[in-house]
Amino acid sequence: MNITADAVKQLRERTGAGMMECKKALVETKGDLDAAAELMRKQGLAKADKKAARVAAEGVIVVRKSADAHTAAMAEINCETDFVARGDDFRAFAEGVTSVALEQRPADLTALGALRLPSGESVEERRRALVAKIGENISVRRFTVINAAEHLGAYVHGTRIGALVAVRGGPALLAHDLAMHVAASNPRYLSAADVPAEVVAKEREILTEQAQGEGKPPEIVARMVEGRLRKSLGEITLAGQAFVKDPDVTVEKLLKNDKAQVLAFERYEVGAGIEKKSEDFVADVMAQVKGADPVRH
Repeated sequence: MNITADAVKQLRERTGAGMMECKKALVETKGDLDAAAELMRKQGLAKADKKAARVAAEGVIVVRKSADAHTAAMAEINCETDFVARGDDFRAFAEGVTSVALEQRPADLTALGALRLPSGESVEERRRALVAKIGENISVRRFTVINAAEHLGAYVHGTRIGALVAVRGGPALLAHDLAMHVAASNPRYLSAADVPAEVVAKEREILTEQAQGEGKPPEIVARMVEGRLRKSLGEITLAGQAFVKDPDVTVEKLLKNDKAQVLAFERYEVGAGIEKKSEDFVADVMAQVKGADPVRH
């Protein structure tokens, strides 16, 4: 059957698949574009599912702010290699996902996956089509939408680290500076009061064992532990950290001077917390050798 170049082009635009795959689908469906698109979708789903178990620890962080600058969305979209992360198709997908998250403010990843992109595809349909086209596992790992009645700071370092900070009071520039600080210093909590009790208890236990090993009297150990605990909590809390643009001042002091308050913050880093598979060629070869059939003599 003669399949026109225009039909192949239309199917490629609809599915994102390769030219030969599109032509084959059209031949199988006798030129029926809708049926071919459905067939390609099924094939795309199979390919996507096969790749879903592969580790996707590369990718990008994308931030989008609303026109009034009071709301921002941030998303982490992952793939398997940095090469794909730099590709136009992957970047366009990441931008589209973040934009619809900002516009629609879905409740969770499932709801985000069902949202429609400008192309008419859902986020999940487009993700699967990209998996089929590119040949790598691609995932929408996480997203957040933050609203600020006053100031909202947003900062992206390259494409791998992003931060959002909602601030009440102070100058607008403060929110941007704090977003840069969060990106650079990676605080885990807002203040010491926000650190979970079990985290504090574990840190106190560790510091106590360290201090006792120094052979000091119990009353000295107690004071040493509390002092070190304050320092340790300061290092993991936004309020307690030294401000990156002026290390002589803590963020808490900076906020006090500007009569400002941080209401919320979020920081994403590509691949943070994902266990990456180490590439060990020798071990891989040895594993294959051990798993091979016994040598026949």
